[in-house]
Amino acid sequence: MNCPWPKDDPLMIKYHDEEWGRPLHDDRRLFEFLILESFQAGLSWRTVLHKRENFRKAFANFDARKVSRFDKKKFNSLMKDAGIIRNRLKIAAAINNAGRFLELQKEFGSFDKYVWSFTGGKTIINKPRSSKDFVAKTKISDSMSEDMGKRGFKFRGSTICYAFMQAVGIVDDHLVGCDCKRR
Repeated sequence: MNCPWPKDDPLMIKYHDEEWGRPLHDDRRLFEFLILESFQAGLSWRTVLHKRENFRKAFANFDARKVSRFDKKKFNSLMKDAGIIRNRLKIAAAINNAGRFLELQKEFGSFDKYVWSFTGGKTIINKPRSSKDFVAKTKISDSMSEDMGKRGFKFRGSTICYAFMQAVGIVDDHLVGCDCKRR
């Protein structure tokens, strides 16, 4: 048995089985999920996931240093890129957040240390029995969102932070009985 949300979409199934809820500690990949989750706001994860390779190309393979240096010309080219989600505020937020990401790396030694500090470096293993048991945010995601806001991040609301936490394994929300559930 697996979680039902990937439905019959092969890319979603692969993402569920190989990435979602698995602890991630690589800063570049954490930055990737931070950006992708911000683009998901108001949309489905399926939409973002199916554009992921385009996002990788458009956002310099999620190299935060390169993204932080994107200028007006690059911004305008991103606004014309049909392969990504062309939302002016989200693109501007991604460029801004790259700079904030680099500041956190400098302050904490890595972005990994920063984001995992909200749970003391441990995965929160929830025990949802059905999709009705899923939540969109928690006190911890509220705290992460608030702290990131104070540090100048954009598109970092509590729901986005919680989805990020699920994606990178800070939270394991696989259903009880799912083959991917951590014990």
